[in-house]
Amino acid sequence: MNGASREALAAAREALDALTDNTSVDAAKLAEELAAVTALLDREVSLRRVLTDPAQPGEAKAELAARLLSGQVGGETADLVSGTVRARWSRSRDLVDGLEELASTADLTAAQKSGSLDDVEDELFRFGRIVDSSQGLRSALTDRSATKAAKAELLRSLLGGRANPVTERLVVRLVTAPRGRSLEAGLDSLSKLAAARRDRMVAVVTSAVPLTDRQKQRLGAVLATVYGRQMHLNLDVDPEVLGGISVRVGDELIDGTIAERLEEATRRMAG
Repeated sequence: MNGASREALAAAREALDALTDNTSVDAAKLAEELAAVTALLDREVSLRRVLTDPAQPGEAKAELAARLLSGQVGGETADLVSGTVRARWSRSRDLVDGLEELASTADLTAAQKSGSLDDVEDELFRFGRIVDSSQGLRSALTDRSATKAAKAELLRSLLGGRANPVTERLVVRLVTAPRGRSLEAGLDSLSKLAAARRDRMVAVVTSAVPLTDRQKQRLGAVLATVYGRQMHLNLDVDPEVLGGISVRVGDELIDGTIAERLEEATRRMAG
């Protein structure tokens, strides 16, 4: 997002945090309603253009949103959306992207309040690994000819009763409304949002064998010192790395595996 949209989204995030800090607010219901508004504006191009028209006063756009949503969603959701459209957005699509992020963040806040945010983070990561390892599943979930209902039913058969309800809701929304993103990009975005709920970064750690609890604690402490923030470890086991570990934080790769050292030695010998 560019300048105006970035500022508008930052203000919307603060408004959502202030709203969900109230213990009487049902964050899961808020997420569901925000997702419904996102779907509406994603479909109705002319409406979202009106709500982001820079030539229109912010108050007029907020009043229009409030009238449209009255009786359709709860008061908290209507107020949040009205405040969001009151701000200036660089592009109409940015508004939809922002509301979608707010919906996901509200669901993650519900998980945080229930003490299950760590579980959701881990389940999102593991689901991504399952998709990576199963071309058939990935094809079924990204098949454009399949209905949303069929994809949702497939996901519920896979995740229902096995994953946290928040994980299930997030994945179902991502798969049934990808909005131009790849499944991998969407899962990565959700993982980053989950980590951000506790101001943590995500490190993807690959090792030949599972790390012990002590090794995980030591690695987490070292990475927190290096990056200056708490780190959530997404752990993956891959026997092909032969030994050692590799750590990816964002676009940065710290590779200490035997396989990498062997490849480096081979490259030097060839040179």
